[in-house]
Amino acid sequence: MRRLLIALLLAATPALAEPARAPRQMVATASPHATEAALTILRAGGTAVDAAIAAQAALSVAEPHASGLLGGAFVLVWDEGQRRLRYYEGIASAPAASADRLAAGGIGPATVARSGRAVAVPGAIAALALAREAHGRLHWAELIAPAIALAENGFPLPPYLAQVIRTRAPELRRIPALRALYFDAAGEPLAPGAPFRNPDQAEALRLLAVQGPAAIHGGPIGEALVAATQAHPVPGWTTMEDLRAYRAVERDPVCMVAFAHQICTASPPSSGGVAVLQTLGIAERLGIARAERNSAEAAHLFLEASRLATADRRRWIGDPDRVAVPLRGLVDAGYLDDRAALASADRAMTNVTPGTPADQRGTLPGESDPWAEAATTQIVIVDARGNAVSLTTTNNLNFGAELAAMGVTLNNGMTNFATSPGTAEAPAQNRLEPGKRPVTTMAPTMVMGADGRPVIVLGAGGGARIPDAVAAALIDLLAHGANAEAATARPRIGAQNGVEELERGTPLEALAPALTALGHAPRVVVMNTGMQIIRRLADGTLEGAADPRRDGIAAGD
Repeated sequence: MRRLLIALLLAATPALAEPARAPRQMVATASPHATEAALTILRAGGTAVDAAIAAQAALSVAEPHASGLLGGAFVLVWDEGQRRLRYYEGIASAPAASADRLAAGGIGPATVARSGRAVAVPGAIAALALAREAHGRLHWAELIAPAIALAENGFPLPPYLAQVIRTRAPELRRIPALRALYFDAAGEPLAPGAPFRNPDQAEALRLLAVQGPAAIHGGPIGEALVAATQAHPVPGWTTMEDLRAYRAVERDPVCMVAFAHQICTASPPSSGGVAVLQTLGIAERLGIARAERNSAEAAHLFLEASRLATADRRRWIGDPDRVAVPLRGLVDAGYLDDRAALASADRAMTNVTPGTPADQRGTLPGESDPWAEAATTQIVIVDARGNAVSLTTTNNLNFGAELAAMGVTLNNGMTNFATSPGTAEAPAQNRLEPGKRPVTTMAPTMVMGADGRPVIVLGAGGGARIPDAVAAALIDLLAHGANAEAATARPRIGAQNGVEELERGTPLEALAPALTALGHAPRVVVMNTGMQIIRRLADGTLEGAADPRRDGIAAGD
């Protein structure tokens, strides 16, 4: 019976498409409109960072549930001229007037998560602006022009966006600004392929094209954000002073060797980057490269590595400007040896607790992620000069706070703080505090080749599932020789979401009985992590893929 089930699942799994290939430059995003916007900029002589700005602006229009002008972002940039990897952090942060708890005063967590109070001070455009200062060539007006045309002229509503609108229709319909955008005259959600325009966002984009980031951080777009948050029944804390004071930060990426490659990713306040590296390091030590791909043995080893990494990231990661983070200790080879030794090849661990890295300071209680949801989006770009960008950008949950300002979705980044709703308890590392950066699982990543240049540029959306998606794809690419399409589309598995998960409708679903026999408690669920990958092949050409779970494409010249 089990063999029959596996055969049926494999038969139901569509054959993989071939990855996109290009000789010089490539873009992969979750929207064909964003991919084309970025390619337009590359063809005009822009850099990978210039193209990333164009893609982000287009995604604000074409994928408004996942990211936008008023969200947060991590930008990992390879500068070919400098032969240097740089990391620009622009996560949405807590306003100066923030209280110590998001849900308080009789307001429940579900209500506050979709309210003015949930809106954090945005930083995505500030981070991209900081990267542009060092790596850009073109003017803001050129970079934003494709998105303006997209918002003004419109396009057929993409299938995945239509699906998200249908899923949250009862909530979105109640908000006049969102109802006007995403519903027809009869109050029904727009159908896939329906004409969609956003002239209000076109006006916001025109302001950004002329004024640059100042249009948000002290200008009319920022004023619209503040007005929208303060008009909500649960009003926001963000002020114009917060917007003017916000600064994106350049930080050092965190790197580690795994599967014979140097792998670099976002450092804290990203917890996802550390989780990716720990999962890879532990899984390698457990012998996952010797296990058959997508077998029960491989799934067991991956889940154990993910569980150990999850425990550590939840305990130790926080805003590095506010709390001590034992970053080097968490990716130390000896420490990972000790963590891997806790796992067994034939039995799931009964209790997984955080470790004690060598440079740890203080002790903290653990906490789960109360706001997990598959949101966020990923952009990967390699330009003809050899520069590369991995940009993970987010409104946090799908449609963020379920508010809009000038047609732009507002983030609900405040829910990234590890408050315990309705109580005074919260881990100090990620407790809500005025001006603090929250922890997030976003993990833009690059893998370096023998020449020290990127050979893989990747990342994913998907909330707490991001680290598992990135780590599993890298194991496919580095240990099993998969191409970009196979690694992007591979069935999802992981434990970063607080429980062990297998992706519904994939061959991994058939592994549930075998994993249960090993002591796991897997849940079969929808795991929509939007991953994008670009690989540099041995002949110097590029191969790329966009996650088939969403609407995107990879393309190049």
